[in-house]
Amino acid sequence: MVIQRWQTVLLFIAAAVMACFTFLPIGEIVTEDYTFSFNALGFYQEGIPDNGSEPIVVHTWYFFMLSITTIVLLLIDIFLYKNLRLQQRVCIVALLFIIADCCVCGLLGFWSFREDAGHIWWKTNIICPLIAIVSTILAYYRMAQDYSLLRAADRLR
Repeated sequence: MVIQRWQTVLLFIAAAVMACFTFLPIGEIVTEDYTFSFNALGFYQEGIPDNGSEPIVVHTWYFFMLSITTIVLLLIDIFLYKNLRLQQRVCIVALLFIIADCCVCGLLGFWSFREDAGHIWWKTNIICPLIAIVSTILAYYRMAQDYSLLRAADRLR
């Protein structure tokens, strides 16, 4: 007996908002000389420098790979419905990866341009990990409910 209902929708929502968090701008860092756009791939100088120099780009591949791994874990977790225990474990690991994503984002945003930064402006995209955390926790509880339903059905046989 296989039960697969709301946890699929909740895990897909978590994967979709984490994809938005990964590929859309997270914030802007305003320094005295430049404004940088911040996303999971790094910090990109906005505009073209007037003095003919190359635009400043700081890559954060580790942050991007962490975010992509989180999305992949959430998508894989959708298809593990035949083994609820494994699905719950992967859900917990994905939740830890989302929390790690939040920590890395905060550290990069606040500590990268610490000396030069005048202001950091977070975009509304910053709430995406919070939505992913809530929907992953709700999916985990749905999996636990399904597991208890399966155990109750096995006791009746």
